[in-house]
Amino acid sequence: MTVTPRQATVDDVADWWANGICRMEPGVVELRGIPVQELIGHRGLVSTIWLMVRGSSPTTAEAALLEAAMVASVDHGPQAPSIAIARMTATCGVGMNNAIASGVNALGDSHGGAGQQCVELLSDIVARESAGAALDAATTEVVAEYRARDPYLPGFGHRFHPVDPRRDPLLGLVDEAVSAGTVEGRHVAAARAVETELNRGRRKPVPMNIDGATAVIYAELGFPPELARGLFVLSRSVGILAHAWEETNSGRRNEGPMPTSILPTYR
Repeated sequence: MTVTPRQATVDDVADWWANGICRMEPGVVELRGIPVQELIGHRGLVSTIWLMVRGSSPTTAEAALLEAAMVASVDHGPQAPSIAIARMTATCGVGMNNAIASGVNALGDSHGGAGQQCVELLSDIVARESAGAALDAATTEVVAEYRARDPYLPGFGHRFHPVDPRRDPLLGLVDEAVSAGTVEGRHVAAARAVETELNRGRRKPVPMNIDGATAVIYAELGFPPELARGLFVLSRSVGILAHAWEETNSGRRNEGPMPTSILPTYR
């Protein structure tokens, strides 16, 4: 028996990319149901990011806390692979979009994924605490489980900074937000408990780093782990853009990862 395929209708085509984010038709652009003209000049970029990904509007205090996290993550210099790749790409004459995309594409589990992983870690501790475990006991269990898989704990320690200079300002803002009732404070408590657990019996401390501090903020604000990585990518894109633009204007061509006077070791 031959089955005749049903012909697609206009509604079928219109439903193909049905979404609840943007309504666009002649003379109309609405973002999450809000006309864009009502956002222009009245809504900041970070608040709009929240609106777009969450479908709701943050309070002024929530937006300020999110902005602090995103500002703190914009750049960490050309030794970061994403920045170095963007700079090298910019000297190849491919244009800004390619340079930025090349830098962003270097952000993965090892470089750029620690924030997401730390949100997962802290959320695991908070979930066990909610189930009745004491915070210290939950932390000890989770840290042991994570370190059994990998000695590196996402969000803690830094290869350059004895103490990450971004840690204390961010945690200070979180403490203020907890006092003001903006956030609950359970994830920041879990993060500090992890620090205590990691540093037990150590002479050289392993403090929270930028990934841990921003993970605390993203988790306290209710962002799921995957969005923590997405927000980091948006933030770091600012640094990638700045470095790609500076390199574009340097006049240098075809810059590699090391000076031409140094040749790689041949084995």
